[in-house]
This record gives sequence, C-alpha cells and structure tokens, in this order.
Amino acid sequence: MNAMQGTATAGIDLVTVGSGNGHPVVQPPALGGSEHTDYYLLNDLLDGHQQTLRTKVREFMDQEVTPIINPYWERAEFPHQLVPKLAQLGISGFQIQGYGCPGLNNVTTGVAILELARGDLSMSTFMGVHSALAMNSIALLGSEEQKQRFLPAMARMEKIGAFGLTEPAHGTDVVKLETTAREDGDSYVLNGHKRWIGNATFADYVIVWARGDDGHVGGYVVERGTPGFEAEVITGKTALRCVQNAQIALTDVRVPAENRLANVNTFRDTEKVLLASRFCVAWESIGAAIRGYETALAYVKERKQFGVPLAANQLIQYRLSRMLADITDMLCMQYRLSQLLDEGKYSMPRVALAKMHYTERARAVLLDARDMLGGNGILLDYHVARHLCDIEAINTYEGTDTVQALIVGRDITGFNAFVPPASGH
Repeated sequence: MNAMQGTATAGIDLVTVGSGNGHPVVQPPALGGSEHTDYYLLNDLLDGHQQTLRTKVREFMDQEVTPIINPYWERAEFPHQLVPKLAQLGISGFQIQGYGCPGLNNVTTGVAILELARGDLSMSTFMGVHSALAMNSIALLGSEEQKQRFLPAMARMEKIGAFGLTEPAHGTDVVKLETTAREDGDSYVLNGHKRWIGNATFADYVIVWARGDDGHVGGYVVERGTPGFEAEVITGKTALRCVQNAQIALTDVRVPAENRLANVNTFRDTEKVLLASRFCVAWESIGAAIRGYETALAYVKERKQFGVPLAANQLIQYRLSRMLADITDMLCMQYRLSQLLDEGKYSMPRVALAKMHYTERARAVLLDARDMLGGNGILLDYHVARHLCDIEAINTYEGTDTVQALIVGRDITGFNAFVPPASGH
C-alpha cells in the first residue's frame, strides 16, 4: 500500500489511497483538529510536549507502519526493520526515569500508547512487552547495578526484552507457576516451560519467573544464547499475528546469580509490573477503538447506496453516536486514571476496571465498524479487520474481563470469588 496522501482538516475528512490491489481504500486522516473523535476536547488538556509527542507517534504509525503492516500480519512475520525507526521516537521505557529512558508521566505514556495502538496493535504489543514488562521488571525490581547494566541498551532498543511469566498450564492462576530455579554455587539452574511469551524468539533478555528452593518466586534475566533455552514460535494465531509469541522450554538453563532481580521476594512483587502493563493495555484498547470509529466515519461519508451517502441514514448516525459515546467514556476514564497514577493514588482494582471496560467496548466499536464497511470490512486494506482480530488477544492477555471483574468485585465487596467457597477459602 502506498503512503497516505492528502491533508487533514478540522474534521475526519476522507483520504483515498491505493490499496495495492487495484481499488481505492478509505482512510482516516493524520492527526488534525478531529473534533469528531475528541468530542470533549481532551487534547486541549495536554501540554505542548504531550501534543508534539502524540503527533510524532501518529505520523510514524501512519507513514512507516500502516503502509507495510498488512502483508506482515498476513504472513505472521514481525517487521524487524521498523525497530531502529521506532527507537528514534524516544519512548522506549515509557515512565522509567534515567538510564536513557524518557521518564514520561502516565498521561504522556498513555497518549503515546494510544497512537501506537491506533496504528497497529501488534506494534503496540511489541512495545508493551519490551518497555512495560521487560524493562519495567528491571526498573522496579532490579538493583542499581542491574539497571545500569541492562536498561540503557534497551532504551536505545539495541537490546530487546521479553517477559516469561505465563505457563502452558497456568494463565489466570499463574501464581501457581511450576518453573523452578535451583541455586547452584554462583548460579541458578532453571527448568520448566513458558507459553505465549511475546518477543521471546528474538529477544536479547527474557525475564523468566521461576520458583526457588524456598518456594518463593523470583525473576531471572536469561540472556540470548544461553544453553538450554529454546523458544518456538506459536503458529496458527488469528490475532496479533505479527507478534512472535513463543512456547519456551527451559532445560538446565544456568543463569548467573547477578542476573536474579535483586528486589523480588514473593510473587506479589510481580504485581508492581503487571499493574503498569495492564494500564498500558487499557490505553491500547482505546487506540484500536478510535481507529475503527475514524475509519467507519470516513467510509460512510463517502460510500453511497441508493444515491445517498450511508452517513445520511438514521441507523448509521445512531451507531456512530454510540461508538463516539464509548470512545469519549473511555478517554475520560483513562485520562483521570492516568492522573491518579501520577499522583500515586493507584491500585490494581482501579486499573482492572479500566482494562475490563475498555476491551469490551473496543470490541463492540470495532465490530460495528467492520459491519458498516460491509464486504470491505473483512479486507485488510481497510485496517478494521486486522484491529478486530487483534482486539481478541488484547481482551485476553493481562487478564480476561472475568478476571478483571473479580479483582474489582473483591475490592468492592470484600469477598474473594477467585476460589470457590466450597474449597474452604
């Protein structure tokens, strides 16, 4: 697909580009006044730096990612050539202060993630794994020496990170993880399996979570090329096809003691990382919903049936209004949540409520968008079908809506419904 042409005006003006398949494709414009998306003018609350970064990330996604991503998605390949260009955005590490990281606040981080996800959820997931999970594990739970050793190269994206927590038999109940870490002299020997680990087939550093001799969970930085570490790509996915999720086998993997994260004592320490990552996933959902809405709005204003634009029909206007209400609702909630995190008033239930709600509404918005595009809605050329497939993975990872609801439910009722009452807990 060719790069987008045309100039955005103060609305969602139609932009038509070549598809590579011989027919025109309707695209939303690059960042403009877009009062039809930012209906409550939340962009006006951003300072100059935040608005500049937002424009920078959107332009990168529109100009560098959107024109090439569909063939990679269709082939289930990762576009490695984009990594150096992605590094130039200067957002790797997101909120981490120092070590070459940008030290963004949570509002700024969210705006950047929204724009990554609006362009493509595989790319935003790649950045989330690298920055919010792998780098944050080291930043939040590593020693000063470990931070100095690992983070600068990761901030430059010369070294890529992955996060190995989920196991074949343990997803929601990953607290029961079975991967072991046995202390042996000045090393730890890891054995076990991990599954669904993004970036793991090419990552330089994989944070592997394992249970030590004392029964407590620790984090271990496994460096690329370590004997006994094998990562195999999971094939046949219908979502996030560009993300290289892997099944990992750990067979007597020897990790130096200095690669054990210094400030991890129990599994609860991992929640510090998961909270930050879940917050990022919530922003991803909003970005995907915005892409669906913008594309649908541009399309129905151009597409004519029975001699009039689809946009002139009452049912289309009703559905667009509902989509806009969902997006506005999500944006208002997430801006406030970001402010609370910046003020230190955060909690896992508050983040869980956001992730639960946004993924549900993003799925609904994207499904409506696909439907409004008719047959064109199932074509990758229009970028809605890819987002609709990808949102299924976003809905599942970092905890399903059921898991998030139970986290919130436990907080507001005082009862733990994760374990059935009949079990005696």
